[in-house]
Amino acid sequence: MGSRLSSIARLTGAAAAAGVVAAAIALPAVGGTGAMFVSASEDLGLKARDLKEPPLAEKTTVLDATGKPIATFYEEYRENVKLDDIAEIMKTAIISIEDYRFYEHGPIDIEGTVRALAKNLTSGGIAQGGSSITQQYVKQVLLNSASTTKEKNAALEASYARKLNELRYAMAIEEKYTKNEILEKYLNIAYFGARAYGIEAAAKRFFGVKAADLTLPQAATLAGAVQDPLQTDPSRGKEFKERLLFRRNVVLDRMAELKKITPEQATEAKATKLGYKGTPLPGGCEASDYPYFCMYVRNEILSNPDFGKTKKARTQFLNRGGLTIQTTLDPKMQKAAELAIKKHVHASDNPVASEALVQPGTGAIKAMAASRKYGTNKRKNEMSYNLVADAVHGGGTGFQAGSTFKTFTLLTALKQGMKINDGISVGNGYRAPAYWSFKNCKGQNMGEPSFTVTNAEGGGGGFKSLATGTWGSVNTFFMALEQKVGLCNVVKTAKSLGIKRSDGLPLQEYETFTLGINEMDPVTVANAYAAIGARGKYCEPMAISSIKDRDGKVTNYKPKCKQALDAEVADAASSILSGVFTKGTMKGVGGIGRPAAGKTGTTDEQSTAWFAGFTPDLAGAVSIGDPRGAVTHKLNNITIGGRFYGSVFGASIPGPIWKDTMLSALKGIPATDFTPVNTARFGGCGASCQPQQVRPQPNNTDGGLDEAQIDTTVTH
Repeated sequence: MGSRLSSIARLTGAAAAAGVVAAAIALPAVGGTGAMFVSASEDLGLKARDLKEPPLAEKTTVLDATGKPIATFYEEYRENVKLDDIAEIMKTAIISIEDYRFYEHGPIDIEGTVRALAKNLTSGGIAQGGSSITQQYVKQVLLNSASTTKEKNAALEASYARKLNELRYAMAIEEKYTKNEILEKYLNIAYFGARAYGIEAAAKRFFGVKAADLTLPQAATLAGAVQDPLQTDPSRGKEFKERLLFRRNVVLDRMAELKKITPEQATEAKATKLGYKGTPLPGGCEASDYPYFCMYVRNEILSNPDFGKTKKARTQFLNRGGLTIQTTLDPKMQKAAELAIKKHVHASDNPVASEALVQPGTGAIKAMAASRKYGTNKRKNEMSYNLVADAVHGGGTGFQAGSTFKTFTLLTALKQGMKINDGISVGNGYRAPAYWSFKNCKGQNMGEPSFTVTNAEGGGGGFKSLATGTWGSVNTFFMALEQKVGLCNVVKTAKSLGIKRSDGLPLQEYETFTLGINEMDPVTVANAYAAIGARGKYCEPMAISSIKDRDGKVTNYKPKCKQALDAEVADAASSILSGVFTKGTMKGVGGIGRPAAGKTGTTDEQSTAWFAGFTPDLAGAVSIGDPRGAVTHKLNNITIGGRFYGSVFGASIPGPIWKDTMLSALKGIPATDFTPVNTARFGGCGASCQPQQVRPQPNNTDGGLDEAQIDTTVTH
């Protein structure tokens, strides 16, 4: 104890010589055997001050439905570990170089601090640290807790006020934790350089091993790195590696001096190369095998108040929370979608195909795929936004959905009591009888008598039932049907199934709503069709099934569903839409060997093309369009996937992609039948009906185009 008192006396003398107020150097003389406070002023009492210790930022891991990691998010790449999971040589190395009397002194090493402060007083600044590991831990906590630049600067400022505050906090830390607990916390919070926070991340980043497996040279390297990690960051180049190598050897010499290792061990370790591997950091969505799904998950958390009241809170939750996020992604179905798209559309093509698969009855997103890779390299034709999703989930403006929207008019007609064989006689063209023929949901007139909607090549007149009009995708029929059932009612049906514009703007409620003038994304369209497959049960799109926090607490997320349609209405629609494969626009493509239903969609003059279809087990939507601008870069006289197309229709590319996807994705899953139509209510026989009162219409489909005849437009 006498040596400590003499040290403090020398310190006091040095302070006086430098003209420093004695009260400013009150120090706790706390040793391993007791505590004694020495103060030069009654006014300045160094009392322990409780330190708030927010949880350390830890990486978040995203898993697919089978539990396989697919992405990692982090603000700081860190993996917390227990002290028992850190190699003993690592503990020895860090203590030897940073605080060799760590287990002997209290919150401050008097001898080290005396040396440092005396040097600082005579130099006029902070020339030496002299901080104990406990003090260094305090400093790191304050730095990690800082949320503003001002707070960060305060945690790092070269002042005695900051040093004294650290001492107060250190006293409380030493009262609260054992030495081993403090060492564990320090090794987990310390920054080692190369974007590695904590000893586990550093061991993996620097040497590709776990902290438990570090060797003597490796441990000495990491122990040397903590002093000035920016200047010894081996990822920055040769000069920095040389500095780190020098620091490693300093640590080895110190360990030998303290007899923690033999001189021979030090010499042998110093003879080894640095051995820095630069193991790649786990990446975010850009490094994921499933970038579009990854982006959906990331943006779901950042935009959903369920995960935090503010965007800042949600960002911290994702990037700092140390979460394990279980998702709905099915790797088998994802692969099926990717291979189907690759078969028909090349990554180098200007048009882009994208597809989403959704499970009816849950809304679980099973796959999200596109023909182009995600990234910012324009030379590689990469896409920098989420092609498969809406703007909220990282997507863009989407593509007009075309005649896939006719399904919502069909549903509305069935809801209003029309039977399968009920219909309307239509001509080759359709004009609104008057401005008030259509009213949007604000009650505004939407009819435009001067505008004529046509079918291709003058065809398409005659009587069309709900079934035959749907199978032929007859524009004039659906315009007349929409007029009959009410534009606003059709809009309400679409909205009840989750339909909203991809760009987030309000739906355009013009009389051509049924022809699919609104820009959509595959997730939204697939999910709407999934509700029909679930007998009218609509569920919000769902990508996250559970989240486990850093403490092991698991929160499960259940589907958010509602009965949006009368189940029998959905059954009748499914029956009619099943006929699209046998009697309609997909006849040339064919079915999938199990009950399925769907609708093609082609927009005016082939700007974009779609197919949306479903079974009771899985729904999917496929779109294709040119992201440079679908209206100005139409899908006519174009080569896609190595094949030339005079014109691209819904059954040209999207339909075959959907078919190939479903054949593979549903392999091994028992087929489920649709519920039969209640014929007492809807009459008719749906897909088994034979067309009546209908003369051949070879060019009567989407946008006035003949999707049923698409095979004649394709050459190899």
